[in-house]
Amino acid sequence: MHNGPRSGLAAVSSALLAMSRRLEVHDVLRTIVASARELLDAEYAALGVPDDHGGFAQFVVDGISEEQWRRIGPLPRQHGILAAMLHQEEPERLADVREDPRFGGWPAAHPDMSDFLGLPIRDGEETFGALFLANKRGGSGPGGFTDEDEELLSLLAQHAAIALTNARLYERSRELTIAEERSRLAHELHDAVSQKLFSLRLTAQAAAALVDRDPARAKGELQEVAALAAEAADELRAAVTELRPAALDEDGLVATLRNHVRVLDRAHTAAVTFTCDGVRALPASQEEAVLRVAQEALHNALRHSGADRVEVTLARTPGGGALLRVRDWGRGFSPPTVRKAGRHLGLVSMRDRASGAGGRLDVRSEPGRGTTIEMEVPGG
Repeated sequence: MHNGPRSGLAAVSSALLAMSRRLEVHDVLRTIVASARELLDAEYAALGVPDDHGGFAQFVVDGISEEQWRRIGPLPRQHGILAAMLHQEEPERLADVREDPRFGGWPAAHPDMSDFLGLPIRDGEETFGALFLANKRGGSGPGGFTDEDEELLSLLAQHAAIALTNARLYERSRELTIAEERSRLAHELHDAVSQKLFSLRLTAQAAAALVDRDPARAKGELQEVAALAAEAADELRAAVTELRPAALDEDGLVATLRNHVRVLDRAHTAAVTFTCDGVRALPASQEEAVLRVAQEALHNALRHSGADRVEVTLARTPGGGALLRVRDWGRGFSPPTVRKAGRHLGLVSMRDRASGAGGRLDVRSEPGRGTTIEMEVPGG
């Protein structure tokens, strides 16, 4: 299997490092499966995570194409050898899985497998899942997995348990962070909008009292009502944008931003375009910051600039980070009005988001010549 002790140790080290770098549970599962198949030179590898209903919550495979996996059909149930791996502590090594009395066959599209090695991934009394390998490819003997393979897979499984524990803790901490953030936003929404609506009610009452005896003042009060209503709507829109779950986790920044621009292009008369140049995945906090700044900048361009064209570009920077640019050809504004515009256009919150993600925000605008907002983040 190995060219020598050094290459074997290097391969194991690479596999363990790859697992430790992943934070999402699904990514850890895929890394474990791919590492196991490569280390043991097997044709197929799979990892099943059980649910509480006799099936598998997740079943990750390596060595089978996506098309073939779709043809195989639904996830397997916990039966036969698969179930045995979840309920025993020791590895299971078979010269031919098809000859084992527990073998119950497989779907028509399933690849043919013979020699088999499987073992549970455990942490104390808890079983996270079971790791399966089939069809040993290399080796100098007649084929099949060896004692060395079994020992290596056991070592990998121990570290896989640690990596999965860490990934679960990370996801749990992220859930708590999201819950705390939503609670904070709910308080801010309540305070901001309640205050605006209270002012709105008082101003409307004042306008009603003045209609008969001072129509001019009543008109001014009604204009104030309209302004307060617009501010309340903006506060509500901003909060809803924050609370609305983005598809970042599933689709990543580029796909999420492209889809957002596509929706805006359909919904507005202005042409909204998106181009991307070689941007790789960024740390989650940076991806969220870039998306939120893009959403705010697009909202400003489409609501306030009067532009008939808005361009969004996302480009990779030399250091591996990303540069977001949102440019419109609308009315723009002059530097003396920047402070006033800053609050109106959410520039303060955009700067805060950029700096919070370790990046910077640059705003350039001239009356009649549009506005360009750039945000750069360093990457990970």
